[in-house]
Amino acid sequence: MSTMLVKKLPIYLQEQIDQDLHDPIALQYVRSDHEDLPDPQALRDPIGDEAKSKSKLIIHRYPDRVLFLPTDHCAVYCRFCFRKDRVGQGGAVADDKDIDEALAYLRENENIWEVIFSGGDPLILSPRRLENLIEKINTIPHISVIRFHTRLPVVDPKRVTPELVKALTSSKATYLAVHVNHPDELTDDAVTALKSLHQAGINLISQTVLLKGINNNAKILEKLFRNLVAHNVKPYYLHHPDLVHGTAHFRVEMEEGMSLMKELRGKISGLCWPTYVLDIPGGYGKVPINDSYVRRLNADKWHVEDIHGCHHIYPPPHKKDKVHE
Repeated sequence: MSTMLVKKLPIYLQEQIDQDLHDPIALQYVRSDHEDLPDPQALRDPIGDEAKSKSKLIIHRYPDRVLFLPTDHCAVYCRFCFRKDRVGQGGAVADDKDIDEALAYLRENENIWEVIFSGGDPLILSPRRLENLIEKINTIPHISVIRFHTRLPVVDPKRVTPELVKALTSSKATYLAVHVNHPDELTDDAVTALKSLHQAGINLISQTVLLKGINNNAKILEKLFRNLVAHNVKPYYLHHPDLVHGTAHFRVEMEEGMSLMKELRGKISGLCWPTYVLDIPGGYGKVPINDSYVRRLNADKWHVEDIHGCHHIYPPPHKKDKVHE
């Protein structure tokens, strides 16, 4: 692995990486020659951000929630990111005109219940800027929930300072989704950062991308999800990889993903269980990827498979006889 490429990462990550092409952390951030291979499945805008954009900083894909993108910069750039061709291209901080336009959109649309700060990574903004944005959203009565999507606690945890944590607190319900893909990312420093957020009353959830050669292994996922829950982080989504240019070497088949989830079923607590999802290309949103355990045999019977792979017949309750008047 090129030492020069590793040195482009934050010092914290450099210290975590073994100088080995197969290091599960390095593989996520260091550019590979695999990215130059032909990729006929790749899409320029894999999840339809452009189709759902309402302003420069707002993406409105679902009726009750919006993405707010106050920066397109990150502390570190993931090689599998669905926005990797766009992040880091503009200014680190959105200008006041674009911020005002985004806030006006939030005020005018009373069906918006949740605002999700994404980007880029919103936590690279200064505590002062974040606090100012949150104060303005706190004045919008129909918004009940604020959520942040971030890599910062696991890529540069020392930047999760008391000032940053204080800035993230709000009078509204506040959630933080930490993006973490491998148990090796949950170092002592990362756990300390997560603890400080939890102790401030911020609800912690996680999102993970299923990545070939990094975490497409039931034991790795089990360890990751257990460790997250043990540190007050609820696993939320396991993302099927998106059709991003240069990421074919990371992709797994859906059958493999479903098989991994089936292997985990019954081995881990429901608290550790994320929803395995596909973000449908074109901006149509996320849907669960399921391997169903039940199917109807006839009008009176269901076929049910248990966590051990054994099959059972389940009779539904009898319908009550109609009362004749």
